[in-house]
Amino acid sequence: MSHLPEPVRIVQLPDGTYTYADHLPTPIQPAAVPQVVHQHIHQAPPDRTVQRIALGSGIGAGTVAAGVYFGPLLVGALTAIAANLALLAFLAAVLSWGVVSVVRSIGGPDGKAAAKTLTKTRRARKGK
Repeated sequence: MSHLPEPVRIVQLPDGTYTYADHLPTPIQPAAVPQVVHQHIHQAPPDRTVQRIALGSGIGAGTVAAGVYFGPLLVGALTAIAANLALLAFLAAVLSWGVVSVVRSIGGPDGKAAAKTLTKTRRARKGK
């Protein structure tokens, strides 16, 4: 039965609390000389938080790549669509205001004169 793991040892600390033996502090080791790494800002790795989260959840690198590529593309397309719709709404408002202004100037506020003018124009065209 040598292939079984060792049982976990629990010890009682001087303050009366219990803890696992493998969590106890180790004896002081001689301090190693710290290694100095010179790294310039352009050598810093990019922030890959989103990719790490996505890969950690198991969705795969292809999905991460698609999100990184198509995410900004989708934002740009939606912005362009919104700008086009705003321009079309503005043009519709200006054109409808222009049509209403022309009809009111021709026919007055009630529109009877405009109807008469329109009828006269239709009759004149049929007669030709």
